[in-house]
Amino acid sequence: MIDISTKRPETAILIGVYASGIQRARSEEYLAELALLTDTAGARVVQSILQQRDRPHVSTYFGKGKLEELKLLVKELEIDLVIVDDDLSPTQARNIQRAIETKVLDRSGLILDIFASRAQSAASKTQVELAQLEYVLPRLTRLWTHLSRQKGGVGTKGPGETQIETDRRLVGKRIALLKEKLVKLDRQRETQRQGRGDFPRISLVGYTNAGKSSLMNAMVNADVLAENRLFATLDATVRRYEADGNTFLVSDTVGFIRKLPHGLVESFKSTLDEIRESDLLLHIVDVSSPYASEYIKVVHDTLREIGAENKAEILVFNKVDLIDNPETLVAIRKEHPGCVFISAERGIGLDTLRDRLLTHSFDDFVHMDLEIPASEGRTIARLHEWGEVSKTDYLDNSVRLHVVVPRKFLDRVNALPGIA
Repeated sequence: MIDISTKRPETAILIGVYASGIQRARSEEYLAELALLTDTAGARVVQSILQQRDRPHVSTYFGKGKLEELKLLVKELEIDLVIVDDDLSPTQARNIQRAIETKVLDRSGLILDIFASRAQSAASKTQVELAQLEYVLPRLTRLWTHLSRQKGGVGTKGPGETQIETDRRLVGKRIALLKEKLVKLDRQRETQRQGRGDFPRISLVGYTNAGKSSLMNAMVNADVLAENRLFATLDATVRRYEADGNTFLVSDTVGFIRKLPHGLVESFKSTLDEIRESDLLLHIVDVSSPYASEYIKVVHDTLREIGAENKAEILVFNKVDLIDNPETLVAIRKEHPGCVFISAERGIGLDTLRDRLLTHSFDDFVHMDLEIPASEGRTIARLHEWGEVSKTDYLDNSVRLHVVVPRKFLDRVNALPGIA
């Protein structure tokens, strides 16, 4: 883990590999993002290195010559750690660390580090620790210090290689305990969501640092942390938004990012229930980024992974005040009809966004209370597939569900076996 408790920030070298078919400029943008992640974690980037290589070396990721060059550079600049903009196998990480004789961290490890330092609530702390342990478990055959996160999560000192089997058992037990804890926390959050009434629910989603928290603050004075660092927000924040006598519930959740560790997505799925149960997504995009289109795709891919790809969505292009050429906005509107341009920081376009919310149809969904025989497992599965199951009660021989389904699926639902 990156040590941010020392007086001097740890120094880091960033390494990226790109194939010959990929533009170098794109890879440089990826390293720039990695530099932001490193800064968020509390380390100082000294140098960034890109290597063109058709495929990573199976055991060392880089070539032998690059490893030797890296070793000399680490010694000359007194580098504390090397961060790789990809996920390393346990073997690759061990071999690189032995070759360059300094700490090595891959992209997933860095992101998990940041989440560990940013988690505030009991739920997010539990989710992060679970993701960390599942990440660390297959890597126990290298150095125990990677489990050492006492200050941020899971310790910095350990008994060494002789304890590996015992450590595996302990970690396995801890993972099982955390999963049980998350189930209980999920039930608590479900109860909280049920107590919010039937107001339309809106979730802010987007690539990290797109300005979601700034928009949340501008809409509802939520006082959500908004800073120019990645993952400023981890815990979901839900506030009421009043507009011309109408009440909406608006939630802000963790930003997405490319190569977001799968284990982190899995453990945070309960937090992301706010997104899955929303009636509308406001997809916030940094219009000033040259890679806005790629970031939109990353968000859509992540929504698909958490089962929220079919949600109604309004694309909201933020930071419009940073665009000097009006033709840029004309081209974007042509590509994305119905999008909204705003500047959350300067309050530009917020009235237009409000009007879009007021004219959006939230009536295309039907709320249904159903009691289904427990034997009709396929019907229950279909209801989960076609709609949002917000409440489940298990009775002796049946299951009672509160389901919100799109009106267009209503005939299909009524035709399912077991639907009275």
